[in-house]
Amino acid sequence: MGGDGILGVGDIERIKEATSGKRRWLKRRERWLVVLGVVLHAIYMLSIFDIYFKTPIVHGMDLVTPRFKAPAKRLVLMVADGLRADKFFEPDSDGNYRAPFLRSIMKEQGRWGVSHARPPTESRPGHVAIIAGFYEDPSAVTKGWKANPVEFDSVFNRSRHTFAFGSPDIVPIFCSALPHSTWNSYPHEFEDFATGLDASFLDEWSFDQFQSLLNSSNKDPELKQLLLQDNLVIFLHLLGCDSNGHAHRPYSSIYLNNVKVVDRIAENVYNLIEDFFKDNQTAFIFTADHGMSDKGFCLGSPSESLNILECMNDGHKHPTTFDDALILSYNSWGKVITLDKLGSHGDGHPSNTDTPLVVWGAGVKHPRPISGSNHSDCGFRFVDEHMHDAPTPIEWGLNDLERVDVNQADIAPLMVSTLLGSPCPVNSVGNLPLDYINMTEADEVEAVLANTKQVLNQFLRKSNLISVKDYDTAMKLSQNLRGLALEGLHYFQTYDWLMLMTVVTLGYIGWMVYLVLHVLQNYTSLPETMFRKERAVHLRNNIGKVYLCGYLLIGVLCFLLFLEHSPPLYHAYTAMTIFLWTQIFSQYQFFKGLWGHLRQSRYDYIIKLLATCAVSVFILEFLVNSFTERKLYTWYFLVVGVVASVFLFKSIPWRSGIPIFVWVTCSFLSVFTLMPAEIPDNNQLVIASGVMVVMIGIAAKMLDMHTERNKYWLYILNHDRQKHRFPMLFYIQELLVGLASLMVLLSTSHRTQKQELLPVHQLINWSIAVDQLALMRMPFLHVNHSSSMVLPLFSESGLLSRLTSIFLGFAPAFLLLSIGYEAVFYGALALVLIAWMLFENTLLYLSKVKMSSASMRSMEGKVILDNDDRCLQLFDVRIPLIFLVLFNVAFFGTGNFASIASFEISSVYRFITIFSPFLMAALLIFKLFIPFLLVICVFSAITKLIQIPRFGCYFLVILFSDVMTIHFFFLVRNTGSWMEIGNSISHFGIVSAQVVFVLLLFAITNIYTRDIQTRSVLPSSRKAL
Repeated sequence: MGGDGILGVGDIERIKEATSGKRRWLKRRERWLVVLGVVLHAIYMLSIFDIYFKTPIVHGMDLVTPRFKAPAKRLVLMVADGLRADKFFEPDSDGNYRAPFLRSIMKEQGRWGVSHARPPTESRPGHVAIIAGFYEDPSAVTKGWKANPVEFDSVFNRSRHTFAFGSPDIVPIFCSALPHSTWNSYPHEFEDFATGLDASFLDEWSFDQFQSLLNSSNKDPELKQLLLQDNLVIFLHLLGCDSNGHAHRPYSSIYLNNVKVVDRIAENVYNLIEDFFKDNQTAFIFTADHGMSDKGFCLGSPSESLNILECMNDGHKHPTTFDDALILSYNSWGKVITLDKLGSHGDGHPSNTDTPLVVWGAGVKHPRPISGSNHSDCGFRFVDEHMHDAPTPIEWGLNDLERVDVNQADIAPLMVSTLLGSPCPVNSVGNLPLDYINMTEADEVEAVLANTKQVLNQFLRKSNLISVKDYDTAMKLSQNLRGLALEGLHYFQTYDWLMLMTVVTLGYIGWMVYLVLHVLQNYTSLPETMFRKERAVHLRNNIGKVYLCGYLLIGVLCFLLFLEHSPPLYHAYTAMTIFLWTQIFSQYQFFKGLWGHLRQSRYDYIIKLLATCAVSVFILEFLVNSFTERKLYTWYFLVVGVVASVFLFKSIPWRSGIPIFVWVTCSFLSVFTLMPAEIPDNNQLVIASGVMVVMIGIAAKMLDMHTERNKYWLYILNHDRQKHRFPMLFYIQELLVGLASLMVLLSTSHRTQKQELLPVHQLINWSIAVDQLALMRMPFLHVNHSSSMVLPLFSESGLLSRLTSIFLGFAPAFLLLSIGYEAVFYGALALVLIAWMLFENTLLYLSKVKMSSASMRSMEGKVILDNDDRCLQLFDVRIPLIFLVLFNVAFFGTGNFASIASFEISSVYRFITIFSPFLMAALLIFKLFIPFLLVICVFSAITKLIQIPRFGCYFLVILFSDVMTIHFFFLVRNTGSWMEIGNSISHFGIVSAQVVFVLLLFAITNIYTRDIQTRSVLPSSRKAL
């Protein structure tokens, strides 16, 4: 039983066994926590679709048939896709108006105004608002967007028959599943607006189809009979302005000439209708779905033969979440060409939301001179937030005529419910614009009443007001109730928001509290003796009661949700949140002990704790704002560089070079977030970056070999002076970097001369990068059996030696995938990471100097985890915070990971020139991941250097990320352009996914960092025993 020391051999064995058991339990606990975090974030990420993107469509409502005679037998709807209001109304440079026919209509026969579209100003939402009368929310994207037949009611549904001609991306949406429709659309290939040709022929095609229809009726009695019936709708979709706007911008002569084309088509349609029917029973509406701005970009050269790949949810093949027209172009050799700025739409700019509206024909009022009494509701705002009664620009030349602006959804009740006398689409939220219709006062009230009943069928009880001819009271009550009904629709649309947002927010808070408990209980030095006695008495009885209450509460709430027919995900949100808080309340004894511990703590410790929390929240909020403002990182690194260098200057001699190095590297990195997100080509800069990488590698090698006696570099240098088995590895890596720089020069010179990429160049480029790409499958292979071994794995195990090898190992692939200043960013980021390492190394040295023998003995008792890790302390919070900053800089240092700007396709030209979307995407993603891998390698190395548990730091990273997640959760948008909506979703998704993303990168980088050796400042755990 005896032993040489205080403890006997049996006691030591029991202690070792207990320690081993605790470590096994901790590993199981860590795995369980990671799985719980993945499941929780996956479920809560879906909550934004239940909260922000719930469809406004409801079914089962009764149709409301107007009680008046329809003033028109047929209605012609012409929609000029992408036509701006200002370009339509204003004169050209010669003073001639571009739409003379429609201008004569406005002055002599009909009414005019501006139709205000609600963002996102895209083709489908715009046409849904015009034809169905409501604003479709982005939830339609999850149901197929362009491909799915509409599941909502529309003007076409309520017609006797609909004739429609136009784009294959618009007409089939409304007519493909409509039995009483005759429609046709041109092939997708016609929409090749990037060829540089005038796309106005698309408008001519639609008119020709309609003209052919009327001509065919002279030989087809059935068609003739159908055309002579009432309640007909004729729809012509004119895509020319949109295509020409994207390809040539809305200020181009081609776009402006297209305005004249649609005016001529409107005149021809009018003449054709009048000659064919000869009954003056046709109503005409001319409008647009959205406008066009001159911002945005697409890939392509106007001088080359181009093909459309994708263009923003708008009449093209694949929907995206950005409002930029993305066009992938080829020349006759199949090579991808260049980047050019083109027109776009999608946001709430007036050039996109303001569209022309001209209405004339049967049932429509004639022009009326403007007067101050024409309008009275001057406090009203349209859906694009523009004020009612906005002044008409003088250059339009229409200041003497009354202008009647409407919301885009108001056109639907005007068309079908009033002019055609049919039931309004049941989902419509439009307000009937009375200033357009020419009806008796009684019929006007009936029209407003039908409009009101459509949103509130219960209003039928108000109809008795009409029998006593109290028209003013009836009109006022109808309009007031219609407004209340629309407010009620919005209320029920957002009815679940408060409940869902509360549940999800409590879930995130519960998860963060649970993480804090785990970290405090397993990675800190809180004295467990404070809790053991209370736990022993109460643990068995009280924890069971907590779990019982928690599970009963889950059952009761899920039963209530079931009774309310709530979706299954509602049950998941509720159950997950209650489960987390049940786990938390089961630890109430720990909370009691923790509270007692804080009450007994010194006042200065409480101040430090509160200050640490405040600084952490400030940094996290800074990171949240950096997602939309990259320039914040410039200020961050300038300030941090000064503060860190001043601290080091006061702590160690300036001759060590560390304070100056930290300041210079931080200042250098601060420059990059001032640069444009769209990276311009600059191959000389890429080649110079290769030289910089080589010089950084040489400097690191010299430091590692010749500064061992420098006490400030002591812990990061190579201390194994045995002969390395691969002494030439460093020189091979340097040679590969130089070769990659040479291949950048050669590959680019051939492309600029419009020559094909030589197969030998392509082979060399792939050969240089293939070892790095093999990393993607390394976690699933045994290192000693892999034939594609990554060179850094064979480097020396010293901290600086291994990290230098990793830096040089990824440099060739990154250089070959770079086109401009992002190559310099790679070197600048590496220098800042070295500065971070030197800063931590200096703190480690200073702590050793200040450490007395008594404090050394107290530290020995705190070594409780694997690899001789010490317990986390309050000051260690800086490690995950600095990691998050650098990790986000890797996101936004050269662009925006959540934006299309980061995916510059010319980055892959040195590997592939023939279009291959999956291979190109893999190369682009690999390039974007390289800076992340570098940051995580240094993070892992620092945890080894200062001997803190890496998993404990990982959980702190997730904790801080979830503080940002809650913020982004409340910033998700369901209005605005697709870019604004998409970015808000992607920001929330990126931060939410970090629990998996960071863990995956930890697993990959662990291959490189697991055998890094450092000189420990602490005794081993065996000595502690």
